[in-house]
Amino acid sequence: MSYNYNTAINKLLTFALDDECQSFFEKNNYILELAYCKVLIGDLQKAEDLFNKIISLDPRARWGKILCGILQKKLTPYPTYFEIRNFLEIDLNLLINYQKGEFVEELISYADIFSSVNTETYKYLGRVFWNNELYSYGKFFLEQAKNYLWQDPELHVLLANAYLAEGKKWKAINSVDTCLRILPEYFPAKDLKRKLMKN
Repeated sequence: MSYNYNTAINKLLTFALDDECQSFFEKNNYILELAYCKVLIGDLQKAEDLFNKIISLDPRARWGKILCGILQKKLTPYPTYFEIRNFLEIDLNLLINYQKGEFVEELISYADIFSSVNTETYKYLGRVFWNNELYSYGKFFLEQAKNYLWQDPELHVLLANAYLAEGKKWKAINSVDTCLRILPEYFPAKDLKRKLMKN
């Protein structure tokens, strides 16, 4: 296979990382991408060293360094609101799809800390687990999010879909109605309500 950046990044993001991919990033000085390769193969100290090299050049590198610290159970600074918003879901999704269960557990153990910085944290976690068909975890985190985000219309639609998947139509309708009380014109809720009332 002929490697270029698009080929290599596509392999990384579609959970098909291989040695040739890593080699391409290394030879072509794609430090951020190489650092993520190192995270995903479990070479966390090397990943942290790479993130440190570009920490003043790439805002994602600071998050990457924090991620490495968390995964190595080291004391780390708190991520910023925007780092959590921009990177938590993406990286948790990578860890799940690369079957890094221990890393996933370590990252989600910071949920309370992250939510003290960004109140949407539990919704992000729930959405990632739900989208990866880990439904019980997804529902758990979405339920937790209600403690922080009761006024978030999207959360109630996500919960409605979770209840619907469990066959709890009345709870789904209740969640949709809650959403519509918060934001009466929220299209996803209106559309889901219409479908629920048809069946």
